[in-house]
Amino acid sequence: MPLPAREPDAATLAQAAERAAGNLLAPSAPHRLADVVPAPRQVQPDPTEDWTLPAEAVIVATADPAALAVAEQLAQLLRPATGYPLPVTDATAPEPAGGVALVLDDTAGLDAEGYRLDITTDGVRVTASTAAGLFYGVQTLRQLLPAAIESPVPVTARWAVPGGTITDAPRFPYRGAMLDVARHFFSVDDALRVLDHLARYKLNHLHLHLTDDQGWRIAVDSWPKLTTIGGTTEVGGGPGGHYTKADYTRIVSYAAARHITVVPEIDLPGHTNAALVAYPELAPDKVAPPPYTGTEVGFSYVDPANERTYEFVTDVLREVAALTPGPWLHIGGDEAFKVKDEVYTGFVERAQRIVADLGKTVVGWHQLAPAAHLDGRVLQWWGTNGEDPATLDAVHRGSRLILSPGNHAYLDMKYAPDTPIGHDWAGLIDVRKAYDWDPGTHVAGVPAEAVLGVEAPLWTESVTSLANIELLLLPRLPAIAELGWSPRETHDWADFRDRLAAQGPRWTTAGITYHRAPEIPWSANPSIPAQRNLPQTDTATP
Repeated sequence: MPLPAREPDAATLAQAAERAAGNLLAPSAPHRLADVVPAPRQVQPDPTEDWTLPAEAVIVATADPAALAVAEQLAQLLRPATGYPLPVTDATAPEPAGGVALVLDDTAGLDAEGYRLDITTDGVRVTASTAAGLFYGVQTLRQLLPAAIESPVPVTARWAVPGGTITDAPRFPYRGAMLDVARHFFSVDDALRVLDHLARYKLNHLHLHLTDDQGWRIAVDSWPKLTTIGGTTEVGGGPGGHYTKADYTRIVSYAAARHITVVPEIDLPGHTNAALVAYPELAPDKVAPPPYTGTEVGFSYVDPANERTYEFVTDVLREVAALTPGPWLHIGGDEAFKVKDEVYTGFVERAQRIVADLGKTVVGWHQLAPAAHLDGRVLQWWGTNGEDPATLDAVHRGSRLILSPGNHAYLDMKYAPDTPIGHDWAGLIDVRKAYDWDPGTHVAGVPAEAVLGVEAPLWTESVTSLANIELLLLPRLPAIAELGWSPRETHDWADFRDRLAAQGPRWTTAGITYHRAPEIPWSANPSIPAQRNLPQTDTATP
C-alpha cells in the first residue's frame, strides 16, 4: 500500500509563498531568453514565468554518475558569485521544486548533444538524453543568469532568469579550436583555461598542435630526446617546455569532464626540425640541423626513404594514442615543400595505415587529399579560396572535412592593421568576417553532409602569454562556435553582434582578456558587481 504524500511543513509553505510574492513584485529578468551564444535552435519565451534563484535552492539530478557530475559543475559555477550553498542531490524522477532539476531521459526525443531547458516560476528543468546535452543546457542557463554570475566572489545581485523553453541541438558534430603549443609553449594551466573558454560556447574538440620545427611538446618514452633536446626551444629563443605524460593526461581528463575531446597532432613529414635536432638519424642527410627559433616553414622533413622513420612514426603515434581516449590522431601533412609529390603520397599512405592499425581515425591538413583514401579519413581544410579540386576529389572518395578557412577561422590573423600581435597573410579577420560564412557551402561542390564541422586554429608564432591567447580568441571564438552549433536559418549578423556584446560584461567580471572590437556595441563601462562579505565556498576541482 503506497504511503500518503507528505504534507509540506509550515516553513516550506512560507518560503514558497515568499518566493511567489517576490516573483510577482520583482521586475522582469534583465535580458531575453534568446540572448544566448551560440543561438539556440528553438526559443519559446514566456515572460510570465521568469524565475529567480533562491538562496535555499537545491540542484537535483537523475541518479546517474554522469548527471550528478554535471549537477556538481553547475553548483561550482553558481556558488562563488551567489554565496548560496546549492546542495546537490539525486532522485529517480528529479523535480525543480524551486531550484534546478537535471534530467537524463533517453526517451525525450532529443539529439545526442541536444537538450531542452524549461524555465518557470517553479524552477528550472534541463532534460537531455546524454550528459553532454545536460552540460550544454547548463552552459545556456549560465548565460541566462545576470553577468554578475561570473564573479569569483559573492556579490549582490538578483539572480533572475527569463521564463520559457529552449529546445536545442548542434548543427555539426565537430566543433573545435586549435592551440599551437609548439611555436610557443603554454603551461597545463593555460591549456585548461582555453578549455574553459571552449566549454562556455559548446565547442567539443581541442586540437593540440604538439610538434613543429621550434619545439616538441609531448613526452615519448621510446624516444626521450624528443623532449630533453627537441623540447627546449621556441620562437624567439625562449626556454620552450613540454608536457609529461601526466600533464597531457590531466589536460585530457579536464577536457573530458567538459565533454571536450582532445585531438593530438604530430605534424609529419614536415615541420620536424625539433625532432631532427634530437635524432639526426631521421634526417635525409643524417646530420643534426641547428635548433630553429624563427617562423619560416617548409624546410624540414623526416626521411621518407628510411625504414627507421616509420619505426619512429609508429612508436610516437602508439604512445600518443595510448594516452588519448578520443578517436582522432592528427598527422599534420602540411607544407612539406621539399618532399616530391609521389614520395609524399607514399609517406602519407603508410602513416595513415599506422594510425588505423592503432584503432584511431586519421585527421590531417587538406594537403593529404591526393593520398589514397582510408576509411573514415578526415581532412582539415585551411584554404582561402573555396575552389579546391583536389579536396573535392578526396570528398568524392569518401573523406569528410573539418572547415578552418584561413581567411575566416584562423584566429592568429589580426583584427585590424593596428592589432599588436598576429599575422595578415590570410587577410585581416574582424568579428564579422569570422561570422559571415557558411561551413555547409564554403568549399565548392562539397555537400553539407560531408562536412564534419568547424575548427578555429590559433597559431602562436607571435603569441607569448595567456592574455595574448585570450585577446585573439575573444570575441571571434563565439562566432565560430555559432557557425558550428546553430541552424543556418538563425544566422543574422545584427542579432549576433547584440548577443555577443552581452558577453563582454561576463568576461570583464570573470577577469578574461578580450578585444573590444569596434563593430560590436559593447557596454561603455562594464562594471564589476559589488562584493558581499560572505565566506567563500571551496569550489576547487581536481
